[in-house]
Amino acid sequence: MVSTRHDVAIVGGGLVGTSLALALDRIGMDVALIEATPAGALPAVFDERNLSFAEATVNALTALGVMQKLRTPAAPIRRIHVSRQGDFGRVQLDAGDYGREAFGQVVMARAFGEALEARLDEAPRVVRYRPARFLGVDDGGGVARGIRIAGEEGERTIQARLLVGADGTRSAVREALGLDADEHDYAQTLFVARVRSERAPDGTAYERFGDDGPTALLPRADGQFGVVHAVAGKHAAAVAALDASGFIARLQQAFGWRVGRFLSAGDRSTYQAVGLRAPTVLDQRAVLVGNAAQTLHPIGAQGFNLGLRDALTLAELIEGQPDPGTDALLAAYALRRQDDRERTIRFSDGLARLTANTDPLLRPLRAIGLMAADRLPALQGWLVGGAMGYRGDVPRLCRALPT
Repeated sequence: MVSTRHDVAIVGGGLVGTSLALALDRIGMDVALIEATPAGALPAVFDERNLSFAEATVNALTALGVMQKLRTPAAPIRRIHVSRQGDFGRVQLDAGDYGREAFGQVVMARAFGEALEARLDEAPRVVRYRPARFLGVDDGGGVARGIRIAGEEGERTIQARLLVGADGTRSAVREALGLDADEHDYAQTLFVARVRSERAPDGTAYERFGDDGPTALLPRADGQFGVVHAVAGKHAAAVAALDASGFIARLQQAFGWRVGRFLSAGDRSTYQAVGLRAPTVLDQRAVLVGNAAQTLHPIGAQGFNLGLRDALTLAELIEGQPDPGTDALLAAYALRRQDDRERTIRFSDGLARLTANTDPLLRPLRAIGLMAADRLPALQGWLVGGAMGYRGDVPRLCRALPT
C-alpha cells in the first residue's frame, strides 16, 4: 500500500474531470487524475455523439488550449430554431442580431476526447492513475483525505488535500461520501445518430418538441446533422428494432421537413434520460462537479456547459490559495455556483416536462410562450444569455474572448 500525496485528486476522466485537470495544471496544482479507462483508449462518453458548446465554453476551452487540438473542425451554431409539433408559434434566434458570429460550436465527442488527450500529454503536473477503480475514502480528518484505488498493480492509497468527484451520474464518490441525490426518470430513451438530409447544414440548430420528448438536430462540419431523438420508454424496444429506413421515417414524422427529406442515418446509440440533483455537493475536503452533482435532461444541451462552469469556478477559487480544500474555499464555491446551477436545472427540467406534457389545456399556453419568446426582446435576451453560457457568476476563462 504505497501512498502518494497530491494537491487535488479528481475521480473521473470524462469531459468535466479532464477539463478540470487542465485548468488546475494551468495554475500550478499537483493533480491526480483517476481514470477507469486504460492508456490508449477513450472513455465511453467520447463516442459518436455531438456536443453543443456554448460561446462561454468555447472561450474557456480555447484558453485551456483544447480547441486548438481538434483534428475534426467544429461547426458554428449561427441560428437556433425551436418549435413544437402540433402547437402554434416558434422561436428563431440569430447570432448576428446580438453582434455574434455564432452562439457556440458543435464538436464531435470523439474529436473532443482526442483533443483533451493531446492537451493532457502536455500537462506536466497531472499524474494519471489508469486504469484505476475508486474504492473509497477515509473519514476526512486532518489536512488531507486518503483515497483508496485499485489498479493493475493492486490496491493503493493516495492522499489529496481536495477530492473532486467528477465520475458521472452514478458517482461512486458521491455514494462513498454519503451525499444524497434526488433523481427523476423522464421515461425516455434517447437515440443518437448522424443523419444526412437533402439540405446541408447552414449553421441552424433545431429543437423540435413532441409528446415523446424532443428531437434535436445539430449542424456538423462534415455536411451531416447530429440527431438526438427522444422516444417514450415503452416504445424504445420497437424503435431500436427498426432498420435504417424505418428509423429515418420515424425521424421524419417527428421532426418534419425543415431540412428536406432525410436520406440516410448512421449507427445509433441509446441513452436513458435521467435527471439528478445532489442537494449538497460538499463534504470535508471533497466536492462534486458535473454530472456527479447534477445530471440534466439533454434538452437545450446544457449539461456539459454547466459542468465545465463548475470546474472552472473551482479552479478559479483555488488559484493562489495555499490549501485547495479548506471549508471556507468550498463554501465559497457552493455559493458562487448556486444561482447558475439552480436556474439551469429548473430551466432544463421544466422545459423537458412542459414540452412533453400531452394535456390539451397546456397547448395554448405553450403556443403563447413560444410566440412571446420569439417577439419579446427581454425574454429573447434571457434565453440567448443562457444558451451562450452567461448565467450567474461566470468564471473568468468563460468571459475571455478567444485570441
